[in-house]
Amino acid sequence: MDKQGWLYRAIDLYRDGFRQMTLGRTLWAIILIKLFIIFAILKVFFFPDYIKTHADKGKESDFVATQILKQ
Repeated sequence: MDKQGWLYRAIDLYRDGFRQMTLGRTLWAIILIKLFIIFAILKVFFFPDYIKTHADKGKESDFVATQILKQ
Protein backbone atom coordinates (compact mmCIF):
# COMPACT_ATOMS: atom_id res chain seq x y z
CA MET A 1 0.00 0.00 0.00
CA ASP A 2 1.21 3.49 -0.82
CA LYS A 3 2.22 5.18 2.44
CA GLN A 4 1.17 8.55 1.03
CA GLY A 5 -2.38 7.47 0.16
CA TRP A 6 -5.33 8.94 2.00
CA LEU A 7 -6.50 5.57 3.30
CA TYR A 8 -3.13 4.76 4.85
CA ARG A 9 -2.94 8.22 6.44
CA ALA A 10 -6.46 7.89 7.88
CA ILE A 11 -5.72 4.45 9.36
CA ASP A 12 -2.43 5.73 10.76
CA LEU A 13 -4.19 8.73 12.32
CA TYR A 14 -6.77 6.57 14.12
CA ARG A 15 -4.21 3.97 15.17
CA ASP A 16 -1.96 6.61 16.73
CA GLY A 17 -4.95 8.33 18.35
CA PHE A 18 -6.22 5.14 19.99
CA ARG A 19 -2.71 4.19 21.08
CA GLN A 20 -2.27 7.46 23.00
CA MET A 21 -5.70 7.45 24.67
CA THR A 22 -6.00 7.09 28.41
CA LEU A 23 -9.46 8.24 29.47
CA GLY A 24 -10.84 7.59 26.00
CA ARG A 25 -10.40 3.83 26.30
CA THR A 26 -12.53 3.77 29.40
CA LEU A 27 -15.19 5.88 27.73
CA TRP A 28 -15.21 3.65 24.62
CA ALA A 29 -15.57 0.60 26.87
CA ILE A 30 -18.57 2.20 28.60
CA ILE A 31 -20.14 3.07 25.23
CA LEU A 32 -19.70 -0.47 23.93
CA ILE A 33 -21.15 -1.99 27.10
CA LYS A 34 -24.17 0.33 26.90
CA LEU A 35 -24.73 -0.54 23.24
CA PHE A 36 -24.57 -4.23 24.07
CA ILE A 37 -27.14 -3.76 26.82
CA ILE A 38 -29.45 -1.75 24.56
CA PHE A 39 -29.32 -4.01 21.53
CA ALA A 40 -28.89 -7.45 23.07
CA ILE A 41 -30.51 -7.53 26.46
CA LEU A 42 -33.32 -4.97 26.19
CA LYS A 43 -34.40 -6.22 22.78
CA VAL A 44 -34.91 -9.73 24.10
CA PHE A 45 -36.96 -8.72 27.14
CA PHE A 46 -38.85 -5.59 26.07
CA PHE A 47 -39.30 -5.83 22.30
CA PRO A 48 -40.94 -9.12 21.38
CA ASP A 49 -41.15 -10.26 17.78
CA TYR A 50 -44.63 -8.97 16.97
CA ILE A 51 -44.68 -10.20 13.38
CA LYS A 52 -43.65 -13.72 14.35
CA THR A 53 -46.45 -13.99 16.91
CA HIS A 54 -49.22 -12.47 14.76
CA ALA A 55 -48.44 -13.57 11.19
CA ASP A 56 -48.66 -17.01 9.65
CA LYS A 57 -45.39 -18.67 8.72
CA GLY A 58 -44.44 -17.69 5.18
CA LYS A 59 -47.01 -14.86 5.07
CA GLU A 60 -45.07 -12.24 7.01
CA SER A 61 -44.82 -9.83 4.09
CA ASP A 62 -48.59 -9.98 3.51
CA PHE A 63 -49.20 -9.29 7.20
CA VAL A 64 -46.94 -6.24 7.14
CA ALA A 65 -48.57 -4.95 3.96
CA THR A 66 -52.06 -5.25 5.40
CA GLN A 67 -51.01 -3.57 8.64
CA ILE A 68 -49.48 -0.65 6.74
CA LEU A 69 -52.48 -0.23 4.46
CA LYS A 70 -54.96 -0.25 7.36
CA GLN A 71 -53.62 3.04 8.68
